[in-house]
Order: sequence, then structure tokens, then C-alpha cells
Amino acid sequence: MATPRYLAITGGIGGAKLALGLSRILGSDELAFIVNTGDDFEHLGLHISPDIDTLVYTLAGESNLDSGWGRSGESWQFMAAVAALGGETWFRLGDKDLAMHVERTRRLVEGQKLTPVTACLATALGVTHRILPMSDDAIRTVVHTTQGDLDFQHYFVRDKCEPIVTGFDFSGAEHASLTSELAEWLQSDDLSGVIVCPSNPFVSIDPILAVPGLREALQHCAAPVIAVSPIVGGLAIRGPTVKMMQEMAIPPTTAWVAGHYRDFLQGFIVDTLDAAIKPDIEELGIASHVTQTVMQTLDDRVHLADACLEFIAQLSQSQRATTKIKE
Repeated sequence: MATPRYLAITGGIGGAKLALGLSRILGSDELAFIVNTGDDFEHLGLHISPDIDTLVYTLAGESNLDSGWGRSGESWQFMAAVAALGGETWFRLGDKDLAMHVERTRRLVEGQKLTPVTACLATALGVTHRILPMSDDAIRTVVHTTQGDLDFQHYFVRDKCEPIVTGFDFSGAEHASLTSELAEWLQSDDLSGVIVCPSNPFVSIDPILAVPGLREALQHCAAPVIAVSPIVGGLAIRGPTVKMMQEMAIPPTTAWVAGHYRDFLQGFIVDTLDAAIKPDIEELGIASHVTQTVMQTLDDRVHLADACLEFIAQLSQSQRATTKIKE
């Protein structure tokens, strides 16, 4: 019997939390992650992949729980030396974290692609699940603001999300393509479900969906595609999601996020605080499920992962029953 496969679409810290829960339930032959690379940028001569590294460190048990980003047990001699030389220090690279960026850059300069480079680096840290960049081609998130266009990391880290957002663009997406590894997972007959993790829809998920062919693959996916709301009670658990929505005159609700994905989504998970919004989601033709989605502990992460898999199983059963009735 074929092994069921699941894909999780993720970016940022919230997505990595659910990713960890899923990794505790599903083996490396059952689960792979599609990761946002719109946040990638070149800094101090190095190729930085923040969302990939957040996921790698999380799955490897190396994430810095105090800061929420970077590696555990970090030191900062490199940054102190850069500061002493008058260099840029707004994007902090710890000494241990620096090794990841140096080795990634070395391999990319040699002509290797980001997907196999990511696999090698993740394996070296003990990660067994496949981490698939959304493309090996460069795609860069540009944030349109009232102060002008900003590269994502300039907006997010250097300017601390303070500029007023008016929209987004994903430079290079029109020329990008899916990798063979990612296409193989999306087209697998064994694909049992796709999970959109609770990540910022504008700067973590939309860059992924901008890769030509990816959104279309989700629209035609035979397996259920579900998402977990990044909004709980009108607030984002972490990050500028709600601030962005308010500045673009978008209602900061779980129902809006569900509608944002409605062209490929069959199911949407909301937190118990938003149980009353279930009918609004189902009016969109999307099934809904209510459970605790705030992940403060490892048990919370595993609980939500379990809920995702159970919801997918329910939707699959419903799809089979509907098909049998039509026949």
C-alpha cells in the first residue's frame, strides 16, 4: 500500500511552529514543506534565507526560543566586530547562524541550486524531512509603502514595520519556475492533503502562490487543501499581519483570510475564540473546523497538527461519499 503524503506550505515563525507539530506525527517519507523564499536577500555579501533557516533550526531543535529567530546558544562577536568597523548592523547575524549563510553562499556561488543546498544543510543539522524552497529562481518581496517601495527585510527588520503599507509585489516571480522536486510532490498520486500553515498571507504565503503553476496545482489538487487562520480574535499572534490589513483597509478577520484562499481551499481551521465566524466561512463554500490554534507549547503544536490531519481525513471521506453519490 502506498504511503500517504502531505505538503505543508509555510513561512515565518508561526508556520514553523505547526511544521514542528506535523514533523512529530508524520515521517520524512510522509511530509514535506514548501517554504517561502521571498524574504531572501543578499546582506554583507551573503545569501540570507530567513524563512528556510527558521524552519531548519526549528526542526533541528536549534531555534532560539528567547528571540524567536536565529540559533540557540548564539554569540555575537562577529556583529560587534562589524560595528567596530562601521559596518551595517541592522540585520543581526549571530556567530553560529553566520556559518549557515557562509556555507549556503559558497555552494550557490559554485553553481549549486537552492533546493539541494537546503537539503544538504538541513541534513547536516539532523533534519530528515524535505524542505523545498518555493523555487530555485530569485523572487523578492517588495513592500509598497507611503514612503516608497522597500525590500522586505528593510521594511520588516530595518524599519521595524513602521511604514504604512499600500501593497506588495513579488519581483522575479513571472520568470520563476517550480523545481522538479516540488512538482513531483504536488503531482503525486499519493498526496493526501495540503496544509497552509498560519503564516502571514501577504508576505509568507502569497509569494509562494506567485510561483507560476503552484496556485494552479492547488486548484486542481485531488487531495483536500486546508489552511489554519493566522488571525485569532481579530489579532495576529505574531508579526504585522493585522497592521498590514488595517493599512490596506482590509477587515482583520479569519473570514477574510479564508476568502483570500477560496479559489483552492476546501477547509479552514479557526481558533475557538472565532467559533462564531464559522457560518461566514461556510458561506464561501469552505468547510470549517474549530480548535485551539494558539501554539505556546510543543503539545499545542502537536494538537493542532493532529487536528489538521483529522480535518483532512474528514474532508477526504466527504469527497469520496459525494463522488459515490454522483456515480
